[in-house]
Amino acid sequence: MTTKPEAAGDIAADGWLSGAERIPSPNRDARPPGAAIRLIVIHAISLPPGEFGGEAVAALFTNRLDPAAHPYFVTLAGRRVSAHFFIRRDGRHCQFVSCLERAWHAGASCWQGDERCNDFSIGIELEGDDRTDFTEAQYRVLTELLAALRRRYPIEAVVGHADVAPGRKTDPGPHFDWWRIAAVRAFR
Repeated sequence: MTTKPEAAGDIAADGWLSGAERIPSPNRDARPPGAAIRLIVIHAISLPPGEFGGEAVAALFTNRLDPAAHPYFVTLAGRRVSAHFFIRRDGRHCQFVSCLERAWHAGASCWQGDERCNDFSIGIELEGDDRTDFTEAQYRVLTELLAALRRRYPIEAVVGHADVAPGRKTDPGPHFDWWRIAAVRAFR
């Protein structure tokens, strides 16, 4: 029997989302002093590429991904990455890093002339890729999460990974429907 995923709740003072499974990642550190959380970066990930489900994303973000489990995983050996949130295809969601800390999600990046987007952003990973539409459940949870983040932090914009790392990244890709989150996103 499958249970319906719980809706995204509110962000507590400690930076954790109520209703989200907590899977703490070691791939995080302190934000620079005085860095305001003002940007949300949406990503897409599937491991192995084009395959959904399983625990590979959580394993990658917690440094437990077995390089021998799939030929593609060898290319990820030794990578230290994370995101604040991960939303699965069925809407189940988890949090790896408190919003108060810096997750290692954007890499070399720039937004409105400011480099190192990890310093001032929240990273949200959607289970998906450049060839597949995202699900209703993902958009529902994402919209609720964006609203919760907006209530807690002075968010100025919601962008894709491709927007802050053009030429290097393409996610969330052409199948992400920006209109689905337009009401939450239109607060620049």
